[in-house]
Amino acid sequence: MAEKQPAIDPKLREILVCPLTKGPLEYNRERQELISRSAKLAYPIRDGIPIMLPEEARKLDEKEAAKR
Repeated sequence: MAEKQPAIDPKLREILVCPLTKGPLEYNRERQELISRSAKLAYPIRDGIPIMLPEEARKLDEKEAAKR
């Protein structure tokens, strides 16, 4: 049985921005990531806590970065 990931607080999502670009973030519930299209990075969410360190972020490929 797969464990259900804890949801990130909606109020926290509203105030978080990309630490590099200060731009908006998109929430990907399936991958548990906050996506910064402008920085082409996906910040992981672990145990309901966003890890907003660029060195911990996954780099988006061109196709992912272009999605809207």
